Amino acid sequence: MDHINVNKIEFDKPADNWNEALPVGNGRLGGMIFGNVHTERIQLNEDSVWYGGFKDRNNPSSLEYLPKIRELIFEGKIKEAQDLCSYALSGLPEEQSHYETLGNIFIEFDMDSYEYSDYKRELDIQNSIASVEYKVGEVTYKREVISSYPADCMIIRLSADKSKALSFQVNMGRGYAPWENVPYKEQIVRKQNYNKFVDEVKFIDGNVQIMNATVGGKDPIIAVCGVKTEVKGGSVQYIGNTVIVRNADEALIFLSASTSFRTINRSEKKSDDNNCENDSNSGKKDIVGYDEKLFATEKAVLSNLEKVSLKNWTNLYSEHVKDYRSLYDRVKLEIEGDDESVRFFNFGRYLLISSSRPGSLPANLQGIWNEDYFPMWGSRFTININTEMNYWPANVTNLSECEEPLFDLLERVRENGKETAKKMYGCNGFVAHHNTDIWGDTAPQDVCISSSYWVLGGAWLSLHIWEHYLFDQNREFLEKYYPIMRDAAVFVMDYLCEDDDTLVMCPTLSPENTYILPNGEKGIICKGATMDNEIIRELLNDCISAENILPDNERFERISERAKEVLKHIPEIKIGKHGTIMEWNEDYEEAEPGHRHISQLFALYPASQINPDTPELFEAAAKTIERRLSFGGGHSGWSRAWIINMYARLGMGNEALKNLHKLIKDQTLPNLFDNHPPFQIDGNFGAAAGIAEMLVQRINGDVKVLPALPDEWKKGRVEGLKLRGNKTLKLLEWEDGAVKNMIIE
Repeated sequence: MDHINVNKIEFDKPADNWNEALPVGNGRLGGMIFGNVHTERIQLNEDSVWYGGFKDRNNPSSLEYLPKIRELIFEGKIKEAQDLCSYALSGLPEEQSHYETLGNIFIEFDMDSYEYSDYKRELDIQNSIASVEYKVGEVTYKREVISSYPADCMIIRLSADKSKALSFQVNMGRGYAPWENVPYKEQIVRKQNYNKFVDEVKFIDGNVQIMNATVGGKDPIIAVCGVKTEVKGGSVQYIGNTVIVRNADEALIFLSASTSFRTINRSEKKSDDNNCENDSNSGKKDIVGYDEKLFATEKAVLSNLEKVSLKNWTNLYSEHVKDYRSLYDRVKLEIEGDDESVRFFNFGRYLLISSSRPGSLPANLQGIWNEDYFPMWGSRFTININTEMNYWPANVTNLSECEEPLFDLLERVRENGKETAKKMYGCNGFVAHHNTDIWGDTAPQDVCISSSYWVLGGAWLSLHIWEHYLFDQNREFLEKYYPIMRDAAVFVMDYLCEDDDTLVMCPTLSPENTYILPNGEKGIICKGATMDNEIIRELLNDCISAENILPDNERFERISERAKEVLKHIPEIKIGKHGTIMEWNEDYEEAEPGHRHISQLFALYPASQINPDTPELFEAAAKTIERRLSFGGGHSGWSRAWIINMYARLGMGNEALKNLHKLIKDQTLPNLFDNHPPFQIDGNFGAAAGIAEMLVQRINGDVKVLPALPDEWKKGRVEGLKLRGNKTLKLLEWEDGAVKNMIIE
């Protein structure tokens, strides 16, 4: 095996496609660096470039037909119930808003020679910088790219080891191909990308390139990207919408971007705002005109470029690295003989820091890195596991502040979810289904029977509030966000239906699986599903625990007594005929026993209702995973990552490592992005959490070190992992399966 630097991803050639490009990001502004010698393409993202404005998509027929749907389900008429769900419960229109690319920046180099040598392209994970280096003739050229959180800007540095060696053009593009990876002088299409989806590309103030675009839909978001090019030596011309540089010694290209979502729709979040019901982050505002949106957004971009371009590269890079490493350096991992796993862990933390910082949106299905105008699944926040998995490593790998954007979004989800709960189900509290978007849309997404009509997305997301509190023990945080948990619980309790002496969700489903009825008919919609029961039990118990901590508060009515009574009627976890955890309230056969979702094991991970103190369930959980895998399960990257975490909870380190290596080797793209397929970032984050889970666990008060240590990990050390209870594993060293040194503070 070639030597692996655990803090670098390295290539000896330019990227042939997007899956070989290298990602940089500062939480909200991302770039994918291709490293082509003659025309550098950096594909750009700004996390609030989403199609359309806020829409009320709640189906007005839902409340009228909900009793009939429930009646059909209780009578076993599943197909009729599913048909009625598709009409009466689907959002109108069916699709939520979707995420889009910001566009591209192209740097076209004007060279006499087409031959190059000594090529090197790398992502330095430790310092958050992507670089490209190569030699043409006797000149060595270098490009360095950072997306700086302190500067709120992307900076590209171009340099050469001989004076007057840099000649290039800078263009921005927002469109599809063509782009040509050939020397500029041979290009037939001289303007890459054709700019199909822009309103303007122009110069402002003489030397700032501005690209603005209306992203589309009712009350659309306006996106603005600005570029300012500063050079040492040589000459600069500004012709049309192109910057032309000749014979420079060095150049800095500053790139800033923003959208009207931030400058018009969304006020800046105040750090001292302790009221989660404040709508300053709601994302909604009365419709305003194009000119107002454009002016405010251009002004924000120009102001940032003016401020940042006054600084030199040394200072900008130093500030960037200091900020980034204040997070990244909190955890250090060494595993003798398995640098591949260590690098994957480090890369997962890099991606979280780079796609989710205070003030940004949460990491979506692709973090922030997406090149499409209509990506798979809209690159939304899919909340029947994927968004939740994105944040599994946040607390344990000592990046708790990277979870803040999730709570910002939850505020909007709660606000909209109250309306959905009332309009569609006649319930109090708030509901969200299996997807949400930039606006916190809570109506059902698409018309997919196996996912759309699940009502526990908001409940699952709310559990992150309690988990965050368990790690940092910050009562102010809990007091601020507990109303979200409470409202999720109120909806659940209002929505439950009586089924003999139990209470079940109806209609519901087990994401995203299908069962077979005794008569051979396939069904999805059901009354009660094991995952529902597990989420409800987790949420209600967490609410009771939170109310035991919090003082009486006029902001919310306490629900503990009602929750305790409801918990008595939530069905217990059952073992089915195969010795596995039952997925539904009935012991149905599965239509796809190797399904990627293993929803019934929510209670094992991320929850801990199934644990060594429930030995029969513990054994059945292991059999459940084994059965899934025997039928080809784990075939999506994120599913494999979930399995790693579940095996870690079971203490089965060798199995966890086997699945980790399978994920890295077979389900990861060349740039180490997780492959669903296509790319989804959740598997990267899930794997990072799984590696931490193999090394230390603190579930019910007791700290377990090396709970799932594989035989292959003979020797290693880790510093800085966080434990519930606001404890830090300052140091853990092991050798030959035994703890050599341990410090917990």
